[in-house]
Amino acid sequence: MSDTQQTAAGRVRSIVGGSIGNLIEWYDFYVYAAFSPYFASSFSDEDDPVAAQLGAAGVFALGFLIRPVGGWWMGVFADRHGRRTALMTSVSLMCFGSLVIALCPTYAQVGVTAPAILLVARLLQGLSLGGEYGTSATYLSEAATQAHRGFYSSFQYVTLILGQLLATTTLIVLQRALLTDAQLEAWGWRIPFAIGALLAIVGLSMRRGMIETAELGSGHQHHATSPTRELLRHPREVATVVGLTAGGTLAFYTYTVYMQRFLVTSVGLDRETSTLVSAASLFVFMLVQPAYGALSDRIGRRPLLIGFGVLGTLATVPLTTAMTRVHDPYSAFGLLVAALLIVSGYTSVNPVVKAELFPASIRALGVGFPYALTVSVFGGTAEYLATWLKREGHESWFFYYVTACIFVSLVVYLRMPDTRTHGTMGSPTQE
Repeated sequence: MSDTQQTAAGRVRSIVGGSIGNLIEWYDFYVYAAFSPYFASSFSDEDDPVAAQLGAAGVFALGFLIRPVGGWWMGVFADRHGRRTALMTSVSLMCFGSLVIALCPTYAQVGVTAPAILLVARLLQGLSLGGEYGTSATYLSEAATQAHRGFYSSFQYVTLILGQLLATTTLIVLQRALLTDAQLEAWGWRIPFAIGALLAIVGLSMRRGMIETAELGSGHQHHATSPTRELLRHPREVATVVGLTAGGTLAFYTYTVYMQRFLVTSVGLDRETSTLVSAASLFVFMLVQPAYGALSDRIGRRPLLIGFGVLGTLATVPLTTAMTRVHDPYSAFGLLVAALLIVSGYTSVNPVVKAELFPASIRALGVGFPYALTVSVFGGTAEYLATWLKREGHESWFFYYVTACIFVSLVVYLRMPDTRTHGTMGSPTQE
């Protein structure tokens, strides 16, 4: 085999390895959202099911609040000691959190200790995910060829969505083939968390065989400088990450996490049908990511971001309003897919855009920390805020809020350069 073939084979193995680990991490994280309707009452003494759901959503949000710490800690670690070691650490931490949840006692057994344990486990998972995103985005972007960087880095969201889809599929199988609702609420909700913990060995094995990216070598020249202090020398890039992320992450979590509950409480579908509609739409969402990523390698990242910003600003309220007026799963599926096709303009390219903003010496930190901070504020609170406004009788306010955040991001997209040709990782014409 030639050196070129070996390099190409190694690149593919590394991207697959990084993607598989990413899939496991996001499966573990999204299992919580998918199964929270079944276990919420196990960690609360509230008789009001909506109050119990608010409590579960609150813990979900708190898991996001720790993500900036993970983004900072893992980013510094990855920039100093390598992407591969950081990625192995993050997947181990995530799966440990899943094991804790799988074995956690209920409120009826140990009282307030139960929700406290649940919260600690979610904080561990949030710490892991906070570091996973920046390191994974950096690794996939650096491992790819310059001419196909958008395509390869889009697989971060392919595996992210696949992890969420796997969590949803697990729910469908348990709902329809194996367990009753009563069994799911009593103990069946523990099964997916146990599966996530067992998958740790797969993620660790795949990531142990990954090559380190060549870009990292240039970062070692700057170890005498504090990575955090060096990051502060790039305020425009940090502000760009925050601005381009806010609307996109809010839209993403609205349509992928909150939407399953929205289909039940506002559209009127039953829980099983809602799960199927969500799974089918996620499958379509997953398939289009590489196509959008490849398109960005030809026309640039900025046109896709602007497309998301314009369509998201104009269509969010009409699409969600239309969903509340339909009562069949096929119409709901069509509207949800339309929304996700719009969001794909953001999800498919945002990892590579962030990676192309920063030099290698602080790339994982620059991508991970401001992103995690923004996601904790906008993405992590989406489900809780939407649920609370629904309870207060003002559900439509939430979708106007989503629209406003997308518009703010649109302003950023219009003002930022196209990182494909003006980024720190080189022009594709150099390939």
